[in-house]
Amino acid sequence: MSLCEPVFSTVRDRPFVLVFANEKGGTGKSTLAFHTVITLLQCGYSVGCIDADIRQSTLSRYIENRESTALQATDRLLLPRHVRLSEELADPAGSAVDDPEMVVRARDMLAGLNDCEFVVIDTPGSANALARFAVANADTLISPINDSYIDIDVIAKLDMDKREVVGPSHFTRMVWEASNRRVAAGLPPTDWVVLRNRLTHISSRNKHDIADLMDKLARRIGFRSAPGFGERTVYREHFHAGLTVLDSGAAVGGRPPPSHAAAAAEMAGLLRQIGIGELSVQPV
Repeated sequence: MSLCEPVFSTVRDRPFVLVFANEKGGTGKSTLAFHTVITLLQCGYSVGCIDADIRQSTLSRYIENRESTALQATDRLLLPRHVRLSEELADPAGSAVDDPEMVVRARDMLAGLNDCEFVVIDTPGSANALARFAVANADTLISPINDSYIDIDVIAKLDMDKREVVGPSHFTRMVWEASNRRVAAGLPPTDWVVLRNRLTHISSRNKHDIADLMDKLARRIGFRSAPGFGERTVYREHFHAGLTVLDSGAAVGGRPPPSHAAAAAEMAGLLRQIGIGELSVQPV
């Protein structure tokens, strides 16, 4: 069996797999993945997560920090079943990034989370073997991009003078191929959501131009466009403690500031956009 085939061959009795991936770093994949994991836990789901970004391992560090905070917190902090590939397969020189054995073990780890309701996978900002494995198994693929033409280039090649699509990017071709393999295996096609992340709260011509371009790309390429997180420091300021906008007030003591409520509303909106349904998400 090809290593790019989906691990689960049926839509029943298995986790729903959410994958955060694109070919660019610095777009907020790990922050989005971590907040999604904790939000799903807060909503009562059983959640597993896999950190496939061997070099950065930001999701793993988020969760390690959370585990340390949990030992000191007076209120119970919810924790997922986490698998860190870098602990199992780390290669300081990076020469094993595309090693097929690495993907075999990643597949085994995903199969081992088969009793979870959701599995969230964070990926590196490159199209290596682990990223291809993750995309192949994505029921919903979430690709955050910053609100700039540079990041849109990850999705499609553009003629900037005419504001027209010249052709799909390498990453888009990878998504298409993975979706076709899923359909051939009897699974639904990949639900691909591109998030305009770190949006400013100030209207501008550039912001409107990019919104129009994203609508055109969505129809041409075959993804759904949605807003991600706004440019709020609250999403990053509790990284050292492994906390989110949903639990930092209870964990550190005191009442959450208004920015937490706004961020929690964004998180609930994000989950609705990616198809998980109407959720009641509030900071505790």
